[in-house]
Amino acid sequence: MFSGAQISLYPMSDDFADVILGALSALDPYRDQLRIETDDISTLLVGTPDVVMAAMRDLFVAAAKSGKHCVMHATLSRGCPGEPDDPICHVPEMTGPLAPLEERRAQALAAVSSIPLAGQPTAAQFSLYTLGIGQHMDEIYGCIDFIKSSGVFDKSKNFCTKLRGDAAPVFATVGEAFVRFGPPQGHVTIDLTVSANSPSAI
Repeated sequence: MFSGAQISLYPMSDDFADVILGALSALDPYRDQLRIETDDISTLLVGTPDVVMAAMRDLFVAAAKSGKHCVMHATLSRGCPGEPDDPICHVPEMTGPLAPLEERRAQALAAVSSIPLAGQPTAAQFSLYTLGIGQHMDEIYGCIDFIKSSGVFDKSKNFCTKLRGDAAPVFATVGEAFVRFGPPQGHVTIDLTVSANSPSAI
């Protein structure tokens, strides 16, 4: 399977380059577990979903700790039939038939509840797309049920769901949505925007 994310980090500050460069050391613990490619628009992180989400979280938190308004946009994808398999993405558990929704919802809630807090208030909005399956709306509704019990649900919006809370459970909730909903080896994508320290937070 292939899994990863294209991410872009936007500090709303004149010293944006210093904020970004200062945050990059947060990726150091993950460099042996990821393929990282950067250009002038975004950075590609390729690896298992748990490592990709942890690296995104830590990079975002490190930048947000500057106190500057920071936004991260990410497009996540797993199981894309147009991408070659990559050994760095191998997750043995992501095989076999699709477990019942209620079972997956319970597993997702247990995973989010055990996450240590990062100490960074965060807001996010995201959309989940489970592609190539007839029951895609069942998966999306199941995911929404999980999110509403996650502890970081803020509100439903047109085309997306808004989260608010500590960065760790916010990213964990998105990560669980990414791996628990849709076929284990199916094509699933997420469009994600995360924000911290916004002067217009409501």
